[in-house]
Amino acid sequence: MVNSFLIIGGYSHIARAIIDELVLTKQAEQIVAVSRGSRPADLNNIHWYQSDYSESSIAALISQFRDEGRHFSLVIICHGVLHDDTVQPEKRLEDLNADSLRHVFQINAITPLLWLKHLVPLLRQSALCKVAVFSARVGSIGDNHLGGWYSYRASKAALNMLLKSAAIEYARRAPNVKILAFHPGTTDTPLSRPFSKQVPEHKLFQPAFMVKQLLQILERLEPDGELSFLDWQGQRIDW
Repeated sequence: MVNSFLIIGGYSHIARAIIDELVLTKQAEQIVAVSRGSRPADLNNIHWYQSDYSESSIAALISQFRDEGRHFSLVIICHGVLHDDTVQPEKRLEDLNADSLRHVFQINAITPLLWLKHLVPLLRQSALCKVAVFSARVGSIGDNHLGGWYSYRASKAALNMLLKSAAIEYARRAPNVKILAFHPGTTDTPLSRPFSKQVPEHKLFQPAFMVKQLLQILERLEPDGELSFLDWQGQRIDW
């Protein structure tokens, strides 16, 4: 039985920082990454799989993992979009449109839950597995004092609710699994860079620092049948 770590969304800057840290610290026998794109040339030691993130693709890949006898003790789901070629954060109601809302919800909320749906039979075979999903503090309804960023805020709030329900079900069906909704802080990546000019230098984190924080937090967490919503300091965030 091979102990593997699974990184989903492997082409993102944060995912790459996670992979680099795991390779450096040699915490897993094997690192498995999933991405739309092919494996980068400098990651020959990573088991790389491609997926278009449709539900049929996710199901087929999980079935393949099961056939290969893989067991995961760590899963990190890095899906997320704040802006891209088709969407930008909305500053006012007039900026909203249905296509953008669907696009952001699909990436930020729906796709992570499809992974959790299909991972259930695989993860319950592990002695212990910790699952981290990237959420955001702006997904906190109680912490929303500025408004705006409608689709991003709402999709992350939806993600948190979906993860909450999933954690309750996992507690019954796979009680060895702990799920974390993680807020990384403002990290210097293409996702946040256009909006981080006013962020004080000491609050703008490099991906490598944030990854170390995440892994330390995961180390301390144990399965308790609950969803934790924590920031990069390990502090609880209001729902």
